[in-house]
Formats: sequence, structure tokens, C-alpha cells
Amino acid sequence: MDGRFTSGKLRGVLAETCALLGFDPAGARLLRFTNNAVYALVTAPFVIRIVGSTRLRHRVETVVRVARHFELHDVPAIRLLDTVEQPLPVGGHLVTVWHQVPSIGRPATSTDLAQLLRRVHALPAPDGLAEWAPFAAVRARVSDAEELTAGDRAFLLERCAELEAALAELEFPLPRGLVHGDAYPGNVIPGPDGPVLCDFDSSCVGPPEWDLTPLAVGRERFGDPPVRYRTFAAAYGFDVTSWSGFAVLRAIRELKLTTSVLPILRSRPQVRPELHRRLDDLRSGRADTRWTRYR
Repeated sequence: MDGRFTSGKLRGVLAETCALLGFDPAGARLLRFTNNAVYALVTAPFVIRIVGSTRLRHRVETVVRVARHFELHDVPAIRLLDTVEQPLPVGGHLVTVWHQVPSIGRPATSTDLAQLLRRVHALPAPDGLAEWAPFAAVRARVSDAEELTAGDRAFLLERCAELEAALAELEFPLPRGLVHGDAYPGNVIPGPDGPVLCDFDSSCVGPPEWDLTPLAVGRERFGDPPVRYRTFAAAYGFDVTSWSGFAVLRAIRELKLTTSVLPILRSRPQVRPELHRRLDDLRSGRADTRWTRYR
């Protein structure tokens, strides 16, 4: 069966969005496509983001709310195009449009991320922002999977229940507040005026420790250089791996990293081998094997 988010279908949504806004989609580059399809226009300084899951469409409202909150508080972050009401409904999809941040030719660093997170965690949360519920998105993706065996579905839901019970036993050392929700250097864009945050789908009110977990998991699962996490922890001022609850947060992060592609699996079949490798590792309890990032 054909996927819901094939290149041709997404290009159609992109073209329709550009027609509504008076932009030219010619040559637009796909920057990433895991949870959302993100296109950079080459004919105008804008980025178009298409929601990539039918069960997580509601999160686009969080994206817009948090983006406006960051702008209000002058947090370095990507800015919405403010001449149109957002999100835009286009061809059965939801779309947001952003000002493009010019590249300065270097990747984001762990220090960039740590400094931005310190600013985010010091802010009050915007009104109406949801509480941290890490398993809701996992269950939604399992429900929305383009293809998933009954055995894998049952395993993932059982894993959610197991980790949910473990999470309920944790006592967090840092005060709850506004968290980014998916804090890793890939969600930081180094721009000419300094690094800026992007991707607010998972933003919520919750434990800051959650934002400190992704880089530590990158070291453990993806073989990222250990100095990257050490630099991050030093710049932020807290080492989440030294806390007794880290193992639970790591397991939750790995579950989310594994299931992120389920709604687009038939549309991007090249991720299947990595997905099945991760599922096998989780099922077998192998914590020391290396994963490759979804592309």
C-alpha cells in the first residue's frame, strides 16, 4: 500500500501552501522528515513545516503557542510568519510557515544548547501549556503506525506501561517548569545573530531533567563523543546521569526515538531496518548496542 506521506504527496501540499501564500516552491529542499516534513524554500526566506502524523496533529497548536511565547520573552528561537493565521489547513494537512534562519556554516554545539535551555527553564510557562506526558505520543504513534505487527504493537504498549510505573516512583531534584521536550543540537540552528531553538512539538510543563537526557542518550546509544555531553552538563550546571532516576528517563527517550517513525513507515521504507534493530534491542534488553540515527 502507498504511504500517506510520500514525497509526491508532500510536494503537493508544499505546492498548495505556496500557492496560498504567493510563494514559488521550485527547488525547495527537504531538510528533515521524521515527525514532520520540513522544507526550505530557495525562492524566498521561509521554511514550511507539514505535520507528519494524523494522531499528533493537535501538537501544532503547542508549536504555535510556544513560538509566540518565546518571541514575547525574546528567547532566541525560530519565528513564525506573522502575516497569516497559523496553523494553515492545506489539503487535509496542517502546515506552519517560518522565517528561515541563514546558515553560518557550522553545526550547533552542546554549549549552544545548554545556554538556550537555561533561558527556557527560567521562563514561566505559557498559559494552557500541557503537562509532560511522554507516553501519550508513543501510544499515539503506535495507534497511527502505517505498518506494525501485532507482536511489536503489544510489546511497545507493554513497555509504555512498565516505564510509566517506574516513572511514577521517581523524585526529581530540579523544579518543574517549561521544558523544550526534544532538546538536542539538531533542534538548534546557529544563525548570524547567534544560535536559535526550533521544533516545539513536545514542549510542555515538566521536569527539566527531561531536556538534559537526549545528549546523554546520544552518548550511550549513538556513540557521540563523551566530551559533547560533559561540555553540555558543565555549561548547564547539572549532570543528569549522576541522578538515580536517569536510567528511567533514558529508557523513555529510547522508546520515543524508536517509535518516532511509525506514522511514516510505509512512506519512508528506508528506515525499516533501523527500526527493527531498535525493537530487537529493546525487546532483548541490550543497552550497549549502537544505533544509527534515522535519515
